[in-house]
Amino acid sequence: MEGMKGGLYDVMIAGAGYVGLAIAVSLRSARPEMKVLVADAAPEDVWQRDGRASAIAAAAARMLRQLGCWDELLPEAQPINEMVITDSRTSDPVRPVFLTFGGEASPGEPFAHMVMNRDLIGSLRRRARELDIEIAQECAVESFDVGHSAVTVQFADSSSCRTRVLIAADGVKSRLRDMAGIRTVHWDYGQSGIVCTVAHERPHNGRAEEHFLPAGPFATLPLKGNRSSIVWTERTADAERLVAEDEFVFEQELERRFGLKLGEIRVEGPRRAWPLGLTLARDFVRPRFALAGDAAHGIHPIAGQGLNLGFRDAAALAQVLVEADRLGEDVGAIDVLQRYERWRRFDTVQMGVTTDLLNRLFSNDFGPLRAIRDLGLGLVDRMPGMKDFFIRQASGLTAGTPRLLQGEAI
Repeated sequence: MEGMKGGLYDVMIAGAGYVGLAIAVSLRSARPEMKVLVADAAPEDVWQRDGRASAIAAAAARMLRQLGCWDELLPEAQPINEMVITDSRTSDPVRPVFLTFGGEASPGEPFAHMVMNRDLIGSLRRRARELDIEIAQECAVESFDVGHSAVTVQFADSSSCRTRVLIAADGVKSRLRDMAGIRTVHWDYGQSGIVCTVAHERPHNGRAEEHFLPAGPFATLPLKGNRSSIVWTERTADAERLVAEDEFVFEQELERRFGLKLGEIRVEGPRRAWPLGLTLARDFVRPRFALAGDAAHGIHPIAGQGLNLGFRDAAALAQVLVEADRLGEDVGAIDVLQRYERWRRFDTVQMGVTTDLLNRLFSNDFGPLRAIRDLGLGLVDRMPGMKDFFIRQASGLTAGTPRLLQGEAI
């Protein structure tokens, strides 16, 4: 950090996850003369130990291709060819299928792929190096002071820098959001999400499944080879107990939910659980300051849209800043940053409310409500136009999409 003292950057991003790196790469790809710094509090290799996987919607894949990352990711990316929805109890011997989704965003373009998080971060970091983006690792922001023309950022090692705009992409528990005095709407679901990877005997054929069980959704998402990523929602006390159990008990409980349709299953790698809740920032921007990704919104994984919502932030914010810079505007000016806020606020609130309602609707065992929701799922399954609409939504290719998500340069 020594070389940063007194330095002036056009944009500084706190957080080197997929959102922070995507913003940095997007800016430098469009404006190579922009001086961009990414500062991350985590150790340099922490991302390499991430065994989780994420669903990359077609729009996000187009963005990654435009940024020079997708061709590297594609060989290990598993297309999702079909999505199946069931609604049952854990003890039910048969799980009737109420809704199936299939199809493509466009001919030959799956509506989503599954990608390992470490591969995604690794590809974005490689591209950042190629673009000479400075990444300061194990570098926590201690405080910042917003001035008339720049933000002065103080780091934990006593070094500092100045930047025209500071972007917080430091996660759902964002310290920078708190420092900026931005309040949130938040509530806890009393649920935790268990994540692990399983190997199985038979191929999944690109089929994803989401079983709505009384405690919460249980999703199996296809990975390369005979492997699947599990996102398993349970009441928090039960989730903590399951993660703490020995391997035999955990796999027995997993098998009760996964079933034997793909043969014998075996857990690969670590298993972990994290608490689930809804967090929505009341504001996305302040003068010379903006939130992006989970720092702006944390939603339930029931729709698998958390990462894609973050990429929409990245694409929109990058487009706003690049266009302002081309016009000679001050990229940190509040009127410039409010363009980003107006663009992203409605979509974010809409997705937060949608996932909240879905979780409340399906994470229960109330008989009359179960009958109504199963009738609704069955009706949607018989409406091709409605199913096409949902595929379009899941692919991220909707009206008002930023140019990067359409596969176009900024």
